Amino acid sequence: MSSAVLLAQEQARVANWPGYIGWTVGLLLVIGLVYWLMRQGWNWRRTLQSGIPPLPAVPERAGRTILESSGRYHGTTTAGNWLDRVVAHGLGTRSRADLTLGEHGLLVQRPGDVDFWIPAERLTGARTDSGIAGKVVPSGILVVTWAHEDTELDSGFRLDHPDEHTGWVEEITRLAATRTTTKKTEEAAS
Repeated sequence: MSSAVLLAQEQARVANWPGYIGWTVGLLLVIGLVYWLMRQGWNWRRTLQSGIPPLPAVPERAGRTILESSGRYHGTTTAGNWLDRVVAHGLGTRSRADLTLGEHGLLVQRPGDVDFWIPAERLTGARTDSGIAGKVVPSGILVVTWAHEDTELDSGFRLDHPDEHTGWVEEITRLAATRTTTKKTEEAAS
């Protein structure tokens, strides 16, 4: 056989275009189906959580500033269940975040997304953890625990400088304890 015939046979085996196109279209359909199912799951979760009341209004300032940092917001879950993501009211979207802890609460400003406010009287504590909402970070995440109506929530943040997490935990814990003590004193005086 001549080399031209061998080359033509080799090219015929390699260039099976209908097979390649079929596999590509099939793969794209599978990827599209998976994406659609994920979106349906997200919408279903939003429907299930539609009973969660609106978040408190975001103020101009958080009072006298105690701490400020920037980092990433990783999501909010029900307290103690780091896989039960809360998606209502924009709490399920990961984004950049600027945190301001003031004497009146925690202000979370998210460029391009919904800002939210956690009043000081709703803060119940803070800790560092390895992950939240399905996201695990080896250097740790700052987890802020707070009450929203009858639901206790955990919101996770990864600050740009993880060594600041300890200071945030101490200040939020102090602020939460101060507010709890003040509230109990006011209730006892009534």
